[in-house]
Amino acid sequence: MIIDKAEVIVTSPDRNFVTLKLTTNDGHTGLGDATLNGRELSVVAYLQEHVVPLLIGSDASRIEDTWQFLYRSAYWRRGPVTMAAIAAVDMALWDIKAKAAGMPLYQLLGGASRSGLLAYGHASGKELSELFDSIRSHQDQAYRAIRVQTGVPGLKAIYGIASQAADAGGGEARYDHEPARRGAKPMQEDWDTRSYLRHLPGVFEAVRNEFGPELPLLHDGHHRMTPLQAAKLGKELEPYDLFWLEDCTPAESHEALKLVRQHTTTPLAIGEVFNTVWDFKDIVRDQLIDYVRGAVTHMGGITPLKKTMEYASLYQIKSGFHGPTDISPVGMAAQMHLGLAIHNFGIQEYMQHGAKTDEVFEQSFTWQNGLLHPGDEPGIGVELNADEAGKYPYEQAYLPYNRLADGTMHDW
Repeated sequence: MIIDKAEVIVTSPDRNFVTLKLTTNDGHTGLGDATLNGRELSVVAYLQEHVVPLLIGSDASRIEDTWQFLYRSAYWRRGPVTMAAIAAVDMALWDIKAKAAGMPLYQLLGGASRSGLLAYGHASGKELSELFDSIRSHQDQAYRAIRVQTGVPGLKAIYGIASQAADAGGGEARYDHEPARRGAKPMQEDWDTRSYLRHLPGVFEAVRNEFGPELPLLHDGHHRMTPLQAAKLGKELEPYDLFWLEDCTPAESHEALKLVRQHTTTPLAIGEVFNTVWDFKDIVRDQLIDYVRGAVTHMGGITPLKKTMEYASLYQIKSGFHGPTDISPVGMAAQMHLGLAIHNFGIQEYMQHGAKTDEVFEQSFTWQNGLLHPGDEPGIGVELNADEAGKYPYEQAYLPYNRLADGTMHDW
């Protein structure tokens, strides 16, 4: 199986996606997700100018060797652009190999370890009544676990709250799917950590009182707290039995997570901005987290994330793979196959893509009774409709950014 064609496809149905399509001389095709939210074209250039020329004429069956070549031969290693490009190649090669074998990818990864994947959705609201409605809506959609994000009194626009944006006709439309707003400049949001810390425990008390003790609840701090603030919040949330507290403080600091761990038993999830096992190595070894938040798309593909999870399994740490809508259906499907196969699966983040995206990416995975399954089509189980993709050219988009009340830049 010799690669004789490599295409980098950029399309923007509900948001921008970057997809690598490889074709072999015997007619097999494979897809890989290379989407880097808000910096998509940097990966496009990396693939088109530096990676695609290296792939033509190479053996598509040599997945491990190709991964090592792309990682080691450039000398400049790691980083989100490099690893997203390598991830796309890795996914596409696994897709090809599984199609050639005539079986779904999870079978090549060791076979299924479970019948389906528990997934969580994103509920949010500016006020409690709106939040409760959002939780009920997610339960109606069969979600068995729900992330809870809330407005904070005095703050106008903050992370995680489904907001309003003008649609093409000048009306108002829910902007649930793309926090990276289309436009020439990013949108500014505001933040006050002390207000957030005062408000959040009461929100979780109200949610527990309304929905009972059985519903798994999650929350994302989005890197905004100091270690001491994160430790305080984790302690105050203990009575509400969170499934996890995510990204409570910037995880680059090993010592910061030690401080948090010393003060709370609330489970911690970290790593959606990590790129390699080296980012996870010490915090896994020292058992400072409970869930690995890496993504196939940003960690260099299926090959290294599987190794990372095997390492994490030595310390009873489970997966919690990153899965908002900036992971394309190709990346989501790849994660589902990996999650189905590994023993230490924990939960899968799952934001449902918009209708236009589902027309561009034809998918075989299913969502039933709160469980995801990648399906049993050969390969990853996603095909790209080129005609539909061509209807939606790239549109400039940026993630929002944060400033404090005095104008200081803060982590978004």
